[in-house]
Amino acid sequence: MKSKTEFKHEALLDASDIQDVLKAISKGMGKGKLEFSDDKDGELLLHPQGLLRLKVTASEEDDRQQFEIKVRWEKSPKAISKNPPKIA
Repeated sequence: MKSKTEFKHEALLDASDIQDVLKAISKGMGKGKLEFSDDKDGELLLHPQGLLRLKVTASEEDDRQQFEIKVRWEKSPKAISKNPPKIA
């Protein structure tokens, strides 16, 4: 059975405020602990560890531009063989 806990926050901010949020995320990544909270959606604590999957996308359409940064990892990484396959 899968469980899902989610934190979402949306706001209109200037570039400087968004830069502060990105710096806080960077600092948390360095400590191995990200604490997300606000007055509405409660709290979520994440512990990034091991190899992390990074996905960066950017797009432009008419008068709208955007970029997204997605970072994902497994809490209990699956064991993956470190040996190359034998091919004859």
